[in-house]
Amino acid sequence: MYRFLLTPRWWGINVFVLLAIPFCVFMGSWQLSRFEARVEEHRSAGEQAAENKQEAARPLTELLPVDKATVGKKVTASGRYGKQLLVPDRELDGKQGYYVLTLLHTDEDKALPVVRGWLPGDADRAEAPAAPTGEVRVTGSLQASEVPGENGVPAQGGLPTGQTGAISAASLVNLVPYDVYDAWVTLTKADSGMKPVPVATANDTGLDLKAFQNLGYTGEWFVFAGFVVFMWFRLLRREVESVRDAELGLVSDRAADGGESARPGEPSDGPAQEKANA
Repeated sequence: MYRFLLTPRWWGINVFVLLAIPFCVFMGSWQLSRFEARVEEHRSAGEQAAENKQEAARPLTELLPVDKATVGKKVTASGRYGKQLLVPDRELDGKQGYYVLTLLHTDEDKALPVVRGWLPGDADRAEAPAAPTGEVRVTGSLQASEVPGENGVPAQGGLPTGQTGAISAASLVNLVPYDVYDAWVTLTKADSGMKPVPVATANDTGLDLKAFQNLGYTGEWFVFAGFVVFMWFRLLRREVESVRDAELGLVSDRAADGGESARPGEPSDGPAQEKANA
């Protein structure tokens, strides 16, 4: 009855099933491991944030370049404040406002973007407090350059003069005629009545949409594996039923081999029919 499993058609089906199931299980397991890794990164980021609050501030140059291990750590830098820019459309405590960003010229002949605080409302250069003059020493949390369109950073262009959409060296280098650090600092204590900007976590360390996409893909791959098994058994059952019907004379041998089944009420192409046709 199961001799049909040795036909070329079923050899192809069986090979496909034997390859598809392990592949689906592998991909599902890989997506699950990615989700678990993101959960672990989220937990580690929370622990690191708590440790950063207890650590003493270190010189800026000791923590560059910025990576997941140094994001959020307290740093100190000295220099003179220069050009001031506003970063619009930034939310804090459920209110819309803007960051006051001032470039600090350090002894390394580069400028460090320093977010001195947050103000509510639309970005207004007249309302933004001027930066302190003379030599200053700032203390704040180290942050990685922002990427427009990610982690709540607006992806917008065509801003008025004196504004920038993202705090990054790639954006600021087009606005100032000198080198800029590929990092920025948010002050621990904001200047002139502004609210301090909280520390942001490193990219790809939170339970964001990407993490839950990994979890969703995990379920999809395992469902695919189950669907392949279900379809194999369904095809096998139909093939067995066709063979049994052929043995009982309900369908022709041609139909049992993959041809059309005789319709209800119609005679099959058996010996009796051939004799009648003769």
